[in-house]
Amino acid sequence: MDDVKAWFVGRLPEGWFEDFAVSGDRDEILVMGTLPGPPSEGLDADHLRVAERSRIEGFREDTRPQRMKIADEAQRKFGRKVSWAASCGESRAVFTHLAVPAMTRLRLKERALLDTLIDGGVARSRSEALAWCVQLVGQHEADWLADLRGALANVEAVRDRK
Repeated sequence: MDDVKAWFVGRLPEGWFEDFAVSGDRDEILVMGTLPGPPSEGLDADHLRVAERSRIEGFREDTRPQRMKIADEAQRKFGRKVSWAASCGESRAVFTHLAVPAMTRLRLKERALLDTLIDGGVARSRSEALAWCVQLVGQHEADWLADLRGALANVEAVRDRK
């Protein structure tokens, strides 16, 4: 991903972002730029969020033709779709991004779980239910991984007592 970021360093216009990050996978490159915050003097927290979102929306509209041109160049060069996102203060927006299908084989128990989510109104389809599960794991990933690492450390401690 370093070569992709280097390409964007050379290609993005000066002044677009205070800083930016490039991430992605085999299908997509995400360019996440940090915009300068709006003047906050006299604004409470709620109005500051409105100003931040407005700054992001303005950037999105004002740079659309140039971003699309850069994305087309990058897509030809790297063979992946380019998505754009911006953050400003506490606000963040992803402008364009892919929703890529992922195939999996599920046994009866797993299908029943997805069907329960559908019956409960959490999702409209198994695909949407599975996406909901992935998002839930993403929200709790750090906690669950910390718990797992703690459990593994306990297993190692028990093994070391022999």
